[in-house]
Amino acid sequence: MRFIITGRKLDVTDGLRDRIHKKLGKLDKFFDADTEVHVTLEVEKDRQIVEVTIPFNGMILRAEEANSDMYASIDKIVDTLERQIRKNKTRLAKKLKENAFVVETVNDGLPPNDFEEETEFNIVKTKRFAIKPMDIEEAILQMNLLGHQFFVFSNADTEEVNVVYRRKDGNYGLIEPEF
Repeated sequence: MRFIITGRKLDVTDGLRDRIHKKLGKLDKFFDADTEVHVTLEVEKDRQIVEVTIPFNGMILRAEEANSDMYASIDKIVDTLERQIRKNKTRLAKKLKENAFVVETVNDGLPPNDFEEETEFNIVKTKRFAIKPMDIEEAILQMNLLGHQFFVFSNADTEEVNVVYRRKDGNYGLIEPEF
């Protein structure tokens, strides 16, 4: 795995780099050697935030952890990523490195029934609505008026379906399709 480490509002020290390589390096059994791991370290007041994004085989694995100590955040994010992988291991098995789960089927080091693999997705509600062409600002306004965290709309400029969403930091994000 290749690590791309970025610091926001902080200098990434050699100690932090070593901890990231040591802890996230445990995940290399799941990924090929050329898989990029994007790690962003950020400081917000008394919160030390670690965000990890791993794009692989057309999928993206992402986790974010915050703690008062950066090293604790790094430790927690490894647990979070492993839990995501194990919870969806049946679906991910074809996308991850071959034989990634062979050793773990015998003894994966977790107490029995520590988690339950999600075998099916339960859709409890389906909603249909007309998509009106609008610009991004109008979509954000509509989302805010509805009090939602995201809004699906047809972008009047590109004529594609887009999604705007409210981020945890109070800003907005835009999701555009890529073909």
